[in-house]
Amino acid sequence: MTYVSPMQKNLIYTRRQDMNNKEFIAELAERMGYTAKDTQRLATSLIDAMADAFQEDNAVLVPNFGLFETKKKLERIMVNPSTGQRMLVPPKLVLNFKPNQTWKDKLKGGGQ
Repeated sequence: MTYVSPMQKNLIYTRRQDMNNKEFIAELAERMGYTAKDTQRLATSLIDAMADAFQEDNAVLVPNFGLFETKKKLERIMVNPSTGQRMLVPPKLVLNFKPNQTWKDKLKGGGQ
């Protein structure tokens, strides 16, 4: 058995293979048995429907995955650390995601 230092463990966990849009659509198409073009249209429709829901201040619950919702951040005062100048940051909406318990357990267990 080989020894893995804590530094090596961090390197192992920080390396990941990100999937770009084309690769994601190809993977979905293969899993679903659709063409890449149909899968792209489906994914675009899904994102558009979610965006419409967020603009109407609605949450989107995806069963067995999680909850997407918008939250309102209040107006606040920020201090620029280099100049010390105080600035007013306007209120804004941010998107928040809460995974369901199944996904939380998978992430804790290392995806097992």
